[in-house]
Amino acid sequence: MDSFNDSTSTAALLATRRSGKARDMLAPGPDAGKLQAMIAAAARVPDHGKLNPWRFVVIENRAAFAEALLGIYTAAKPEAGRLEVEAVQQFAANAPCLVVVIASPKPSHIPPWEQELSVGAVCQNLCLAAHAHGFVANWLTGWAAYDAQVLALLDGAAPERIAGFFFIGTQAKPLEERPRPELSAVLSHWQG
Repeated sequence: MDSFNDSTSTAALLATRRSGKARDMLAPGPDAGKLQAMIAAAARVPDHGKLNPWRFVVIENRAAFAEALLGIYTAAKPEAGRLEVEAVQQFAANAPCLVVVIASPKPSHIPPWEQELSVGAVCQNLCLAAHAHGFVANWLTGWAAYDAQVLALLDGAAPERIAGFFFIGTQAKPLEERPRPELSAVLSHWQG
């Protein structure tokens, strides 16, 4: 049976997805075909109004992107110390693959909140698609996600925003389970 139609495999996929640390990812990452399939799966989300209020940017030239990030960061913060500068330089180099998801709201009768929820669903689907293809993903934000110049570097402008940087690769270390909430703390039943 096709694993994508097998509810047992789907349940296992959902139950076992974990975020990996971008700095701990190694090659291989997804090839172009797998990455295309992952992005196509990510785009299959609820989208009231069929607006596609999101877009993807695959960072092909990671060295040039790192250099551009460093230029933006040090221009805004010339007093940055060595460790900060090294962290900015390393950011784009983490993991074999980097995809940026950009929230791209559309003028519409569909409320912005519903469009933002669709963006979040795209982000989660990208993480799940990476897991389904045998990779690990890490959804990060940080200063670069909130910087207008970084958004412009990715051909974006307000009201667009960077939803996150998605690092995808093969995990070098065993994934650790993080504490999860007790269902009783986050689940209630309304009976009228």
